[in-house]
Amino acid sequence: MKDHNLTSLAKAKLMLVYPLLLAMIVALVTGRLTACSNSSAGKTASKSAQLTKEISMVTQVSGSIYLYGEAHGQAKIIDKEYELWSEYYHNKGLRHLFVELPYFTAEYLNLWIQSDNDDILEGIYDDWKGTSSHNPYTNAFYKKIKKECPETIFHGTDVGHQYDTTGNRYLSYLAANDLTGSEKYTLTVEAIQQGRFFHSKDDHVYRENKMTENFIGEFERLGNESVMGIYGSAHTGLDEMDYKTQSIPCMGNQLQEYYGDNIYSENLSWIAKDIEPSRVDYISIQGKEYAASYFGKQDLNGFKDYAYREFWRLEGAYEDVKDLPLADNYLPYDNYPIPIEAGQVFVISCTRTDGSVQRDYYLSSGQVVEGVNSTQQFTAD
Repeated sequence: MKDHNLTSLAKAKLMLVYPLLLAMIVALVTGRLTACSNSSAGKTASKSAQLTKEISMVTQVSGSIYLYGEAHGQAKIIDKEYELWSEYYHNKGLRHLFVELPYFTAEYLNLWIQSDNDDILEGIYDDWKGTSSHNPYTNAFYKKIKKECPETIFHGTDVGHQYDTTGNRYLSYLAANDLTGSEKYTLTVEAIQQGRFFHSKDDHVYRENKMTENFIGEFERLGNESVMGIYGSAHTGLDEMDYKTQSIPCMGNQLQEYYGDNIYSENLSWIAKDIEPSRVDYISIQGKEYAASYFGKQDLNGFKDYAYREFWRLEGAYEDVKDLPLADNYLPYDNYPIPIEAGQVFVISCTRTDGSVQRDYYLSSGQVVEGVNSTQQFTAD
């Protein structure tokens, strides 16, 4: 892929200045969520860790946080997540499920789970078109929770994606029910503002810090309740940096600094690698047709101008393409939804938010770039 915003999903090197945390600290101590300061100003990542550790004594909650990292939209992982939640729900008494959704989307899900139909869920599902959440596995996941774990309470802590659809619709619901002065209304407006800022600036440092701040705010409001959280694995590592800029601790890392031993994290994304193709298509390169094993769709929500990308492995194509012109563009193995071996060829189709499609070709020849096993782009035309 020529767009380095995509090729660097796992190993982005751009260094950004760490955002000002003073406002966040004051907000957390007083129990209020406030708008985050511009991400171009503030402290360094190491200073942030020091500050959060210093204020951890303010936190008096005794509940635990069980974080699970996923590769979005993968059926096997979604099944495992339901299995885990069912265990926590039925055998450990948990009721609060934190998810990588905006505040207003989770609140809408809470209305839906108490309703006698699926109208709300179907509306939310339609709003997810163009993202990896718009798949039958995710839809079935929520419906199964409603049926088997009906006292589940969802908590959305991401910035306000879909602010102009789900967000505005939920605001209208609150207004129609005379709730414009409620905390729900205030938090919905804040989430919408966060979504607008993030999508206008494409500021991933801002998003990572807002996800952390929003998580802490929701968790603190629960008192001593324990919670389970489902997020992309890029946000859940307890010793990882943010996946986009590698300049600040990721959400899970920041939460550990704040809550210490109260947090547990497990990466489930490996489950998605053990998959069979969902179908076999046929793709031609230089007039020759190859069987193309299809391995699904990966959400690119949050990457400016991109909605999702899809992966095919061309069977038996390596010997035919290995001598074609190579580009100075690499994609690390961990970007792929399957294990990679030397001697394989891949087609990656990226769909932009405007509906246009970009198709690129990669081969695996044992390349190691900056210590990372990577595929290399080649020219197929």
